[in-house]
Amino acid sequence: MGPTAGALVRLGLVLLVSLTAHCASPPAEGISPGRLDTGRADLWASTSTSLVQDFWCQPASLLSRDQLSALIRRMATQHVQLRAWQLSCLANLATLRGLQGDFQLHPPDLLLFYNLAQVREEECRAFTRRAAQGDTELLANLPDQRAALRNTALACLGGPHLQLNASDLLILGVLVCDLDAASIAAADPHVLQNLQRCPRLSPAQQEALNQLLASGRTALGPPDSWNLEGLQTLGPLATYISPSLWRQVQEAVGLDFFGSVVSECRAGRLRQREARRVVTSFLEAKAHLRPKRGTGRACMRGDITAATLRDDLFLVHYDCAQLDSCLGSHVLRANLDPLLQHPLPAECQRVVKAKLALTYPRGVPEEQLRRMASLVYLYSRAEIGQWDISSMDTLVALLASDAALNNQTEAVLQKFLDHNGTLTGALLVAIGGSRLCWMSPRQIQTIRPSEFRLAGDLDISSCPQSRKNVLFAKAREAFGGTQTPDIYYRHMRPYLGGASVEELRHLAQANVSMDIDTFTNLNPHVLQSLSLDNVTTLLGQNVGDLQKARSHPTISSWLRSLNSSSLGELGLDANPSSPTGPSHPTSRTPNTPSLVPRPAHTKDLPGNAAVVPSSGSLVAPLGYLPLAVALPSGLLWLLRGAVRTPTRTAVPTPQPPRTSWSQCHPQDRGDPEVYLDAQPGRKAGPECKGLHHV
Repeated sequence: MGPTAGALVRLGLVLLVSLTAHCASPPAEGISPGRLDTGRADLWASTSTSLVQDFWCQPASLLSRDQLSALIRRMATQHVQLRAWQLSCLANLATLRGLQGDFQLHPPDLLLFYNLAQVREEECRAFTRRAAQGDTELLANLPDQRAALRNTALACLGGPHLQLNASDLLILGVLVCDLDAASIAAADPHVLQNLQRCPRLSPAQQEALNQLLASGRTALGPPDSWNLEGLQTLGPLATYISPSLWRQVQEAVGLDFFGSVVSECRAGRLRQREARRVVTSFLEAKAHLRPKRGTGRACMRGDITAATLRDDLFLVHYDCAQLDSCLGSHVLRANLDPLLQHPLPAECQRVVKAKLALTYPRGVPEEQLRRMASLVYLYSRAEIGQWDISSMDTLVALLASDAALNNQTEAVLQKFLDHNGTLTGALLVAIGGSRLCWMSPRQIQTIRPSEFRLAGDLDISSCPQSRKNVLFAKAREAFGGTQTPDIYYRHMRPYLGGASVEELRHLAQANVSMDIDTFTNLNPHVLQSLSLDNVTTLLGQNVGDLQKARSHPTISSWLRSLNSSSLGELGLDANPSSPTGPSHPTSRTPNTPSLVPRPAHTKDLPGNAAVVPSSGSLVAPLGYLPLAVALPSGLLWLLRGAVRTPTRTAVPTPQPPRTSWSQCHPQDRGDPEVYLDAQPGRKAGPECKGLHHV
């Protein structure tokens, strides 16, 4: 089957779940979705990881228990990386099907989201050890679940105030990252292996780490006996070594390690942020050994040359003052790239910026801008206004910095747009969703809807609320033509942080079963206007996850507006003393929709031209109905996905104008439900009659 036919297979299956009008291409001549090969039903064992990564809860809810179990096990064996919003609803679905007991065969990340109250005491250690292999950063929006996970793990080991031994640490894994400084300092030295998995350490944890290293109890021994190999075994922990500790390390050993860190950084194998921590701490430790020099000093170390910059110990020989005195403009012009490959301390970066201003008084040329990602954060909007940015490569390079660039992104993008640049979908993906946070509303409006659609899911969760609102409007413009609520929600999910009260109410009526990760990113002020019924219907089967996130600012603010009776209906106590949550369904079960699609009241959702039958089943045109019978539901989510523009565009068969579901009055389409309002301009007549019977 060629690529065009393969795309049509996916298209046909997507249409069974929900119709995507904005990106679906018309069927090729001679190929009928109703005649697709039904022998390809059993694709579970051969499904690619990329398709499994595109997991979506609504279609997956149609799977049988055995199919869902097989899917979750495959995710584990193929090491499929899912995101928090996928894992939270998958965990609820697995629990609903009674699969949580098979946790040993499930991905560790999934265990992080399971209901801990259902973990049996005799399996506590095994569960903790498996879950501790996961990425706890996925629980960033579920603070109570993360705390419960830590407390459950410590309870398994006998209590919260233990002096953790090597066996305990083997079970705790990455959960050690959430321990307090005192527990870390008192733990067995094997705790270093656990701490290497932490994405970051708090200042208190860093101090505890240095105390442990200084004690000599680790395999490295006391600091004055450390060697290069021992320091390298510390991995990322070496970036937290304090200046006072570096002073105790033999100078030759310290210099060897310093050079190895700079070498890794220059080769692109170590991020500048981590390398800069080592450089800054090490140089601070050695600063007292350097002779004091006056402010008007001349170059003492000799002029900096290209060969000088190739030395990994360059920053040891030239402090920032000597960099200022010894770096000439000719060498700077010819060697800006090798210079900036060094993890320069902030003071040295300011020196380089000042020298660039002297070297290029009319603005840094574009070929040099591409090398300046590490310096962009130092520039003002007025200074960036002197730049010339015509290439997408230059733009991407400048915005590739790991700095926030809150005050620079808009100015950099504007210089690109001034040269008739276009913000394409590929460019939006390249610079990342966080950069959208600092674009001006006018710049966001220049993004064509088609390019916004091509960009896919962009993470804008870190954006200020004002930008979330603008990006939501742009997303609605891009995806407003989507014909069914399920697909509309799927595309709009990343941008719902800017959704209005009316939008969320309509989504609740459409039974989208919003995941808790998306819910925590909603506008807190908008959330205050939602009733208890609105929220429980909006979350659907995921309503129990409120317990896992009740300390999240957005959730706690809304919960404080409820009385004790309402909290009880949610299965929550007025006093959140038990973060593990109830192991029984809430009392609102009758009003909580399941993950299986049900009738949706969606007349005000944009582009809702699909028919939602009163029976609650998914709708498809009659031409696709044979597929619904022929193919098992196990394929519905596996092969679903938006079809991009094909290589060859088939000539569409002319079709008569289609009456949209949203254009008809409820009484004309035979709808038993009476809507709150009848919008002006809605059609009435025979073409509306019986639409829900399709």
